Amino acid sequence: MKDYFEISVNINPCAIELVTEIFFERFECEGVVQAEEKYKDLELVETTNNIAKGYVLFEEDDFLPSEIQKVFANAKEELKLDGFTDEELGDWTISAKKIINQDWSQKWKEHWKPTKASEHVIICPSWEECTRSKDDVLITLDPGSAFGTGTHATTQLCIQAIEKYLKKGDEVADIGTGSGILAITAVKFGAVHAVAIDNDPLVIDVAKDNAQMNCVFNKIDFSHATADMLTEQYDFVCANILHNVLAEIMGDLKNIMKPQAHMVLSGILDEKKQVVLDAIEKHGLRLVETMQQDQWIAFVVRKDI
Repeated sequence: MKDYFEISVNINPCAIELVTEIFFERFECEGVVQAEEKYKDLELVETTNNIAKGYVLFEEDDFLPSEIQKVFANAKEELKLDGFTDEELGDWTISAKKIINQDWSQKWKEHWKPTKASEHVIICPSWEECTRSKDDVLITLDPGSAFGTGTHATTQLCIQAIEKYLKKGDEVADIGTGSGILAITAVKFGAVHAVAIDNDPLVIDVAKDNAQMNCVFNKIDFSHATADMLTEQYDFVCANILHNVLAEIMGDLKNIMKPQAHMVLSGILDEKKQVVLDAIEKHGLRLVETMQQDQWIAFVVRKDI
């Protein structure tokens, strides 16, 4: 029988999504605490975010902290080859301990509370009760093994862009959908239909479940795919991905935009924004707005022709 182990990784808060991805891709991980957060009236009032804690299943005889450290060290080196620096990532040293007599597949959920993601959007975990005013849009979510709880700045910037730029009746593409949160939000704001894709097949069922939970399943098509595989064009595109991937696929993203379409590009560290700006200029997209939250940047662009 496998046991739960808590693995703590020392990070720069900028790198939390990268570390979360490693936990889910390379271990049998049931959940990741990205920050120790305290809320008051849906507003975050205190956070400790320089340690990521993953709750991972191992056979006790197979649990070797030195091997876990090696996984993170190798992953960090791979990211440095993609242009990240030690300062941006943090030192990624780990500590680990066995967890006894607790259901840690549920325990991590205690750290995620209802969050106000934009002026009118509240993200509510499926296991929490949440009240809202008549003008609020409520998104109920269970991320499972997918990304996108609505608490991270990159997701919130996309939600804010959807609220500001999406028009009722729009056709939407959500590239790198994760938990499905952005496609769901788009439909709740009046999109007539959304296509939501991800290159990780494991998240698709999670996203489908979330769409059903929010009563929008019949308006979203989920699939394991990449942007270059789409053949239709859309009025609004969301792409919340790493900066280097955004730059690499910018041409594919432009191809799926209708003339006059808007696109929000997120997942961009402030230090890396020029990489994406260069790709925007190269492919003839017009920058409409630069949005920033903490050290994260999102660009809203428009395809004029």
